[in-house]
Amino acid sequence: MTEIRRRPGDGTGGLRQGTATFEALREQAVALRREGLSRREIRDRLAVHNNDILNRLLEGEPPPEWTKRPNAKDDLRARARELRLQGMTYDQIQLELGCSKSSISLWVRDLPKPERRRSPEEASAIAKRGWERTLQLRDTERSRIKEQAASEIGALSDRELFVLGVGLYWAEGSKDKPYDRRERAVFVNSDPGMIGVYLAWLRLLGVEQQHVRYFLMIHESADIAEAEGFWADFVGADPSQFTKTTLKRHNPRTRRKNTGEEYRGCLAVRVLKSADLYRRIEGWWCGIVGAVSEADQQNRT
Repeated sequence: MTEIRRRPGDGTGGLRQGTATFEALREQAVALRREGLSRREIRDRLAVHNNDILNRLLEGEPPPEWTKRPNAKDDLRARARELRLQGMTYDQIQLELGCSKSSISLWVRDLPKPERRRSPEEASAIAKRGWERTLQLRDTERSRIKEQAASEIGALSDRELFVLGVGLYWAEGSKDKPYDRRERAVFVNSDPGMIGVYLAWLRLLGVEQQHVRYFLMIHESADIAEAEGFWADFVGADPSQFTKTTLKRHNPRTRRKNTGEEYRGCLAVRVLKSADLYRRIEGWWCGIVGAVSEADQQNRT
């Protein structure tokens, strides 16, 4: 009889005593599956967080119907074929349904082609409207997914913000090199969201506002005054905390895409006398890497 030994940190819930037979655990998992629970719910109910073990426990058990994502394209395919039989072109079907013409082609290519009744100009106008309709539906779906994902985060604990900030700094902050000693905390980014999270992290660490300095790096062809005003308002700092803006020379041979009203350059956030802070950040990052490596090794075994 197969046994699964449970021990703290092994991905099976961290039970501290006894053993559970695989067959008994599978019996519970199958029963919960047949009650209509999802994998996540079964995982949490049985405290089995190792995916390999969970897969073995549920092997051969189909998911409940409510967990299956509906295949909306089945309905679209049927509707596309119906419209094609009514004599519509790919462009007209795209305008009606908002799906791509490549998908329409796969769905209706066995049906007879409708007789051409429009001029090339009229067909082009319909094709343009169809593509605009497709982009509109994509934007709507993109926004829906982003809003749903954002709602899944919820409130952040101090520890979650702490770990997030370490990773954020290691991705975007300056780093010390053996050949170029730079033990100072400097963070540069053009995304206000990134800057906002980083400043919240500094406050969590107890870094006082008067120990922070800012400077802007921006292309000389941009609206520099507007960008300086935007960042000053965003971080809520005293003007004396901003040092001279660094201008990037414009190369006419390059075609920049970071232009327009939304372009406000990159803001650098520097903590004064931050050698000790930088060393701690480097140590925290090493700790995260080590913890992840250990957890991953346990999940592999």
